[in-house]
Amino acid sequence: MAEYVFKPHERPTLPGSPANPDHPSWRRAVYFAIGCLLGITAGLGNALVTVNLNFAQGTLGLNTDESAWLTAAFFMTNVTANLLLVKYRQQFGLQPFIRYALLVYAASALMHLVVHGFWTSVAVRAVNGVAASGLTTLTILYFFQSMPAPKRLFGVMIGISVPQLATPLARALSPTLLEWGDWHNLYWLEAGLAFASLAAVMTQPLPPSEKEKVFEPLDLLTFGLLAPGLWLLIAVLSEGRIEWWTERPWMGWSLAASVALIAGALIVEYHRANPLINTRWLATREMIRLISIAASVRVLLSEQAFGSVGLLNVVGMINDQMVTLNLIVVAASIAGLATAVLTFRPDNVARPISLAVLLIVVGSFMDADASNLTRPSSFYISQALIGFASLLFLAQAMVIGIARTLLAGGRNFISFVVLFSISQSVGGLFGTTLLGTFQVLREKFHSNQLVERIVLTDPLVAARIRAGGGAVGGTLGDPALRSAEGAALLAQQVTREANILAYNDVFLLIGVLAVVVALWGYLIRWSVRRRGEESPVILLQRQIQKMQDAGEKQGQ
Repeated sequence: MAEYVFKPHERPTLPGSPANPDHPSWRRAVYFAIGCLLGITAGLGNALVTVNLNFAQGTLGLNTDESAWLTAAFFMTNVTANLLLVKYRQQFGLQPFIRYALLVYAASALMHLVVHGFWTSVAVRAVNGVAASGLTTLTILYFFQSMPAPKRLFGVMIGISVPQLATPLARALSPTLLEWGDWHNLYWLEAGLAFASLAAVMTQPLPPSEKEKVFEPLDLLTFGLLAPGLWLLIAVLSEGRIEWWTERPWMGWSLAASVALIAGALIVEYHRANPLINTRWLATREMIRLISIAASVRVLLSEQAFGSVGLLNVVGMINDQMVTLNLIVVAASIAGLATAVLTFRPDNVARPISLAVLLIVVGSFMDADASNLTRPSSFYISQALIGFASLLFLAQAMVIGIARTLLAGGRNFISFVVLFSISQSVGGLFGTTLLGTFQVLREKFHSNQLVERIVLTDPLVAARIRAGGGAVGGTLGDPALRSAEGAALLAQQVTREANILAYNDVFLLIGVLAVVVALWGYLIRWSVRRRGEESPVILLQRQIQKMQDAGEKQGQ
């Protein structure tokens, strides 16, 4: 703002970010509370839809492949929105960004209450993805302001982590919301949170920011190439295992077009004087290493979103029976975040990531002995370990990335935000797709193995068919129909057992992959120590201290 003169130590870290004045304790507490509200609001909207896709599918009269487009549309816009939103904040200021982000989010939530068609629902989810991307940024900014100057990296750690609590929280809240009414209650909650967030940020706004002209014509060319490329990739990842990879020609064409569009965007950026995405910096060894590890761990964490929930669904459990399990996951995740903050060591920020991967190894192998008697209580310990690991990993990875970004210069901030967002969102989607495809293939294999052993001359098989037929004997008088019904029930049981065995294979696969990632991480840490590289956080703290000392000398 033109009328506000910043002191040297108060100046915003980057244009479009708020200034950094020294707040009194009460104001920092208010910022912290608003950050919690914004974080839950940012993640809960999509989480409520994702965990209740079957409910939405029945309500809207959708097929399975159509319902998948609801989450695909959200990810498409959520991943790519930061390409332009970060520059929008820098050029037009923080306050318009805040107002528009929250108003769009609230409007999209209300639109859910009146739209009932497939395409209109997809459009609303796409709008919601853009707004949620802006809210995630606001969450980090509010937590950043809630911390005293020496601990502002903690604000980044907490801000990126709080939205991740939304999925288990949505699974815990959904049964009660649906019992009180119909699917409208989900969107009333989302709209209520959006309006509460708007009221909160208007009551306690962020400090003013600086603006500068940053948009260039070539930014639109880059967005016009990269965004459709990512949209096509997300569409294929979302629909691949549902419509099946080799059954739909459009998937092959979409993948080819995606590669061409993304490659074209990267070529344009490589030759720009002021790129939107600094490909040269992102191609450095340190950044490739960080993003690769972050994406790999995100794939492993799909065990919680796909594996345990999917297996419990196979044995007949729904969200109503998993409330306690999800509350335990929420509590364990918060404990993981608290551990990341309280045990933070600037000289060894990579060690907690290795610990997180080891916890995923333990949790995955614990889950790999499931049977048809497995119930949510069987997953309390293993899923608590994975929930703990998820936020322990994410908080540390974000700090490493932010430190390297600020060391390389603020102009690389957009590059990091975009790439980290892609690594987490697309990485999670890729993980779910990979595990889902593997589970389908293993289910077919186990079904074949089990069916081969089912012959009517086997006394046990004949007894199971008679028992199944006897269960419907009160409604079917024809012996042939009872026998056919018994055979059908046995086939269902075989399919269930094949699915359980397939999920056990999924847990084993995740465990093995996690071991590989753990070894890879250890080799990276050993290589870094051998070369004598200093922690990026230590280097950043040293650089900040030099800037503060220089500012004090100028003031004197």
